[in-house]
Formats: sequence, structure tokens, C-alpha cells
Amino acid sequence: MHPDVVVVGAGIIGAACAQALHSRGLDVLVVDRHGPASGTSAAGEGNVLVSDKEPGPELDLARASRELWPALAEDAEWEEKGGLVVATTRDAAEPLKAFAARQRAAGIDACELTAAEALSHEPHLNPEITAAVHYLQDAQLNPVKATKSLLRGIRIITVEVSTTDGRSVTTGQGVIHCGAVVNATGPWARDFGVNILPRRGVVLVTTPLPGAIRHKVYDADYVGAVASGDADLQTSGVVESTQAGTVLIGSSRQRRGFDDTIETRVLKALARKAIALFPMLADVPVMRAYGGFRPYAPDHLPVIGADPRTPGLWHATGHEGAGVGLAPATGRLLAELLTGATPHVDPHPFRVDRQEVMV
Repeated sequence: MHPDVVVVGAGIIGAACAQALHSRGLDVLVVDRHGPASGTSAAGEGNVLVSDKEPGPELDLARASRELWPALAEDAEWEEKGGLVVATTRDAAEPLKAFAARQRAAGIDACELTAAEALSHEPHLNPEITAAVHYLQDAQLNPVKATKSLLRGIRIITVEVSTTDGRSVTTGQGVIHCGAVVNATGPWARDFGVNILPRRGVVLVTTPLPGAIRHKVYDADYVGAVASGDADLQTSGVVESTQAGTVLIGSSRQRRGFDDTIETRVLKALARKAIALFPMLADVPVMRAYGGFRPYAPDHLPVIGADPRTPGLWHATGHEGAGVGLAPATGRLLAELLTGATPHVDPHPFRVDRQEVMV
């Protein structure tokens, strides 16, 4: 039997596309060379954020996803914990407040706090902070469990895809004919003809500190690091707990191909910035560090839609570190476009034929 759609890539984006297509009655087959959540999706923190996005297309997609996630995150450790963004210098305070004001104008719940109010939310926070904004809509989940939950009831085979013509995929086990192909290969999407590059990120994991950190907390410079196109190393302070009590510390960004070396200088930079936010972390052991490659698009917008050069080929990639948060709306938008339904968000900014992402 030939499936209606073959989704190449079993990460969080491929899983969301497969789930949305399957829910519309299409016969979907997912193929991945290593299996579900074996790449980028296993190397993130599971963030579902609105706090780090300027008003515009990506924030629209994030808001739509935030509405969809609670019903989809079954058995995925869903936590509506909220986010706390803080400025640690006087120079950063006013830009943080101005950013929050723009988001409020776009409908985001961004509440400015005094230092005392911020400390009531996070008692171990550095009392020297100069500004703080509380984002009630920020959430977190386990990305591996979420991916597997989205793929429940959908056929998956573990095999490497070498080529596609939009109506079939050639694999190590032969050719699979289909009605359409969805490229959801994340940082490897350049092999399918779009200008997506790997951007490396590393996370530290501490020993458990149950209840010590209640929100996702990050320094205001994180927003600038996300939006930067610089290939050199950039770090910013990001700290949050998991349900198991371990503390995840990020974040780093650098473009150096698929070099997966974990550098001591990156780990030291992350530790320093985490301690600047939470001084008590200076005495907490780090159990391990892990890293992954995020799919970077030069204009910082995902690629979602049909490829005009290859009939039958569709793309859903380029989300960089926001893939978990943007996955449900990405899958829904891809399915709407593929089936001819009315899109729930404007698809134009994410089109494949924009100059920045055409190879």
C-alpha cells in the first residue's frame, strides 16, 4: 500500500506534521534513520515560549501552538510554570521593559515586576537584578515523551532516505511511492534543497534540587542571542528545573557545521551566567552536559509549505531552538496547506520560495 504522505524525520516537528495529517484522515508513514526523537528533539530543554519572540509571524505561530499544546501533551510532563525574564545590569533594564510593552500590545501576558516581587517568585534569584518580567504563558514539557505521544498510532520505519522526487522516497530498503513528501529533517534539511544550517547548543544538568527553581528564568540578553545571525559563540543565562528536580542550564549558540565537540569554554561560560542569576548554584554539582544541532534559517523564521520546484515536496523545518514550542501550529499549518484547508495563521512569511532559504 502506498501512503498518502511520507514524513521524513521523526523529531518533534515531523511528529506534529504526521499527527495533524493523520487526524485529517490521511495515511501517513514516518521514516527516520534513527527513530523517534533521536536528534535535535532529544537535545533541548522542552520549552514552549512566547517570552522570547518579537511581535510578528513567529509570535503568531507560538501563540497558536501554545493554545494547542495542552490537549496534545498527554504523558509529556506538561508544566504551565511560566517564565521570568530578568535584567542583571542597568543598561539592560529599559530594553527589557520596552520589549515587554511591545509584546503586551500584541496580546501577550507580560507583567513587569519589582525586584522584591521577582524574589517572591524565585527566592534564590540574585537580589541585584535591575528589572523583571513575568510571562504566565510560558510552559515546559519533555520533548522526547511529547514526540512519542504525537506519533502514537502512526506507522514509523527506521531507514535512511537518500533522495526524493516529491512522489516517492528512495531509502536503503527500496523506493516508497506516495502522494506527497514532507521534509522535517531539521538541521539536515539542506539535503532537501532549503538553506538550513546546523546551529550548535549545549545544556548543563545539575544534581536534583527539588523546588529550588520554579520558573524558566533567563537573562534579558537571551532574546538578542536568539535573534542574532552571528556564527561565533554566544551564551546567555537560562536556568530551569525539570519534574525530576534536576536543573537545566543554557544557553549557547554557535555555527560550526556538524562538529559535536563539547568545549570547556562553553561549559564555563554557561556556569558563570547561571551563577549570576542564581548565586546558590555555585555549590551545586553538574552531573552531565549534552548538546545538539538546531535548524537555523538565516532570516530566523521557519520554512513551512510546498516547494515550488518539486511538485509533491513540502517542508517543515528551520525552527532553530523553538521547534518544541512551535510544533503543533507548524503541523496544523502544514496539514491545512497540503489538504487545501483555510490556514489558521498567515502562511506567507514561512513560504519556501523566499530568498533567504532557497538554495
